[in-house]
Amino acid sequence: MPVAAPAFTIAADGSYAARLAGEGQARYPERWTLDGPEPYAVPLPLEQPEEADTEVLPLADGRVLIHRRVAGHHAFSLLYPTGTHGGPHTGPRTGQLPLGALECGRLSLLPPAPDGRSAYALAVGEHSTAVWLVAGGAFGPERVAEVPGRCSGGVWLDREGRLLALDREREGRTKAVVVDLGRGGEISPLLQITEASDDRLLLADPDSGLLLIRSDAPSPGEGARLGWGVLGSSRPVRFPECLRAEGASAVPFAVQPGQMLMPESCAVALRIGEPGPGAAAGAAGIALWRPADRHVFRLGAPAGWLGTGLWSREGRLRLPYATPYVPCGVVSLGLPQSPPPPVPAEPGPAPTAAPRPVPLQQAPLR
Repeated sequence: MPVAAPAFTIAADGSYAARLAGEGQARYPERWTLDGPEPYAVPLPLEQPEEADTEVLPLADGRVLIHRRVAGHHAFSLLYPTGTHGGPHTGPRTGQLPLGALECGRLSLLPPAPDGRSAYALAVGEHSTAVWLVAGGAFGPERVAEVPGRCSGGVWLDREGRLLALDREREGRTKAVVVDLGRGGEISPLLQITEASDDRLLLADPDSGLLLIRSDAPSPGEGARLGWGVLGSSRPVRFPECLRAEGASAVPFAVQPGQMLMPESCAVALRIGEPGPGAAAGAAGIALWRPADRHVFRLGAPAGWLGTGLWSREGRLRLPYATPYVPCGVVSLGLPQSPPPPVPAEPGPAPTAAPRPVPLQQAPLR
């Protein structure tokens, strides 16, 4: 199983991030600003501390969506700093805009939507999974899709927030499918490597079409492996040996943007080990890799690394961290020496307003 990371979430455009800060019975939402000269954090506490399972998600306008479980309901609100407290205890006040609540079983927020204004959640039922728009709608939470089967994951495939990939479990097999939110939740297959394989999508880059995949297709009975493919291409999924050495628990968390039609040249960052605030240096590791490479570059993570990060278009990897001495920090790393320029990927058909993913075909065993 993939290694769990602390719940530090970065907005789709990299402008803001949010996490549940504090410890024990003193947890509170915290917003980070990442697009300025220096990162800084703003606490967003309310009168009551938050539960450990509370989820937070940043929007591109600086507000933070919070998801709480309250008396069997899932409640959603938007938090934002407003003014300052008077008296000896100065600091920002926290405004709260309730968005409504849902009554259901399991529910979790999906990754930040590409438009920066909307937020979605996944509610898993016994026989189907509902996709809910929980922020950005007109009248509170709105169900926008119903997918037969039990779904997990969640990866956006476009810049408009229309095509959502989910890992769907049906009849004992897990396959990634695409849910088109612009067509009323229309479902189409995405990963069909073999009939008997479990094929999950971990990460996607809309610019290059690069997909990061976990599947047991190349080694049936021996566990899952990491592989890569190209969205909209008929070329098969590949499972490099250099990624096999990192183990199936390695988790890709960031892909370099801006590499149009050049998936082989995209830098990918993978998390290896257990990160977290206060962790000693070396407790978690980072692997850097490109599809054009036949090896990975291993790096030690900074102390207090929060388990995620983002690439700049210039090829700088930014890693947020928090320690008792630096409560809000970002380390910026450059790419290792680049390999020879790869041959551009074969372009697919001309893009349309909502490109339809082409299922990836049989994977080679090498």
